[in-house]
Amino acid sequence: MLATVVAAAWAYLWIGAGVGMKTMDMGGGQIPAMPSVWSPAYALLILVMWIVMMAAMMLPSAAPTLLLVTALAWDRLADSHLVPTTTILFALGYLLVWCGFSLAATVLQWSLDEARLLSERMAFGNAILASAVLMAAGVYQWTPLKDTCLRHCRSPTQFLVSRWCRGTAGAVWTGVRHGLFCLGCCWMLMALLFVGGMMSIAWVGAIALFVLLEKTLPSGDRMSRLGGLLLFIWGALSLVQTI
Repeated sequence: MLATVVAAAWAYLWIGAGVGMKTMDMGGGQIPAMPSVWSPAYALLILVMWIVMMAAMMLPSAAPTLLLVTALAWDRLADSHLVPTTTILFALGYLLVWCGFSLAATVLQWSLDEARLLSERMAFGNAILASAVLMAAGVYQWTPLKDTCLRHCRSPTQFLVSRWCRGTAGAVWTGVRHGLFCLGCCWMLMALLFVGGMMSIAWVGAIALFVLLEKTLPSGDRMSRLGGLLLFIWGALSLVQTI
């Protein structure tokens, strides 16, 4: 079921996330162009795009935790038929956090577009701003908050054993709490979507792969810091070239 959801999410992004942007000739061929005015329907479409994108990017890295929840549920629940339901409710709680993030990202995208700071590919049109976000993302990879949240995401066993809340609502709430740790771990990496552009499936895939590797590889913590260093250097070099 998890694989099906992830595959469907990536397929949705691959075909353009339903945005259906018009194209215009810029002299070098046809490129996608965002609508000049945000309508409620378009805002809802962008929100759905963000939610699906977060599911596609974050569920693969959450798969080990979901399998762990399933294993623990087998030991804790008297009725084995409730095990899949418990895992699904936990996953829904986890995704609820990313739905909240998607809403905030949609508002931010609207604000940036109103300020004429986004290009046609939903990326920063200002090179200095893009460089600053790269450097900020690199610095965040070295912060204690990042370390704490990444440590939790890499090894959530103690949290699930000691902080599990019983009942249907408890499974959702535990998923929400786990999702908050993952949000603290990855929110700056998600900000990089505004650097490479949300219409670039390769860029979205690269960020998702980095998130997956830093959470699952044995040396993921060191990889996280190395990635932060490279992001900072990349941003600094871009800033120097821009200035």
